[in-house]
Amino acid sequence: MQGTGDRFDGIEAFLAAAHAASFTVAARAMGLTPSGVAKSVTRLEARVGMKLLHRTTRRITLTPEGEAYLAACSRAINELDTAETDLVPKDWVPQGRVHVGLPGAFGRRHVLSGLLDMAARFDKLDLTVSFTERTVDLVQEGHDLSVRIGELGDDANLVARRLGTQRLIICASPAYIERHGAVDVPEELRERDCIIGSRRQQKQTWLLRTADKRLIYQEIRARHEFSDGEAMLAAGRAGCGIMQMPTWLVGDDISRGTLVPLLEQFAGGEMPIHVVWPKSHYLQPKVRAVIDMLQALAASKDSGFVP
Repeated sequence: MQGTGDRFDGIEAFLAAAHAASFTVAARAMGLTPSGVAKSVTRLEARVGMKLLHRTTRRITLTPEGEAYLAACSRAINELDTAETDLVPKDWVPQGRVHVGLPGAFGRRHVLSGLLDMAARFDKLDLTVSFTERTVDLVQEGHDLSVRIGELGDDANLVARRLGTQRLIICASPAYIERHGAVDVPEELRERDCIIGSRRQQKQTWLLRTADKRLIYQEIRARHEFSDGEAMLAAGRAGCGIMQMPTWLVGDDISRGTLVPLLEQFAGGEMPIHVVWPKSHYLQPKVRAVIDMLQALAASKDSGFVP
């Protein structure tokens, strides 16, 4: 190993490129040019005396030495993160820009107010809030953190903290039931007009709970597809079909009778709600403040985050 120069030069670029598998994405996150990130990593490789990344025209991957070096650097960064967080004064207030990703309807109803309250209280805290039902790549799209509903994939690059769950119920409008009849058994859903959110897979299923408390995935016929929960709700009210929706979104309609529950003996399916953020990302105090706000919000009554 060559022992001269700044020993930390190039490490941030290496970490960003390794996790993004792209100099271009790493450059966008760091505010640099792709060639600048690549040159920084090349200088790091020269200093440590080993090749850390394989480069192709389409992708970069870690060498065995790069994997070992990435693990060591990540451990060191985590130690520094902890030390710097402990040094934050108790009277410190959140400041800087935080990019938060939220699911559309849930985010608007249950999270946005908390973020706006933080922005009103802290003059130096700037927000970038994105609403989408799709699962975004946090690193590639520059998100500091995101709220996700549903089972999390096996992603070693993410840290997740559970906030609660949302309970699901199948329902339709009285007009739809009058025209087409109620649903007696789950298998009928394969032949009925079902309303779904963003399509994540070709085969569509709904989560049901049997009388003996087992969770099952029932295949359905997806007729109408909407990328937003509020649009799905409007379609259901209009009599366009049957929906499986969270209770926080359709509870008022069911109370008023504008929507009617179906297959109630199979109700009880739940989906977890998490806040996630990049594992390699320095957990800055401003990001930690938003995570703390989300946890406090989830613990409050009628928050939409069912324990």
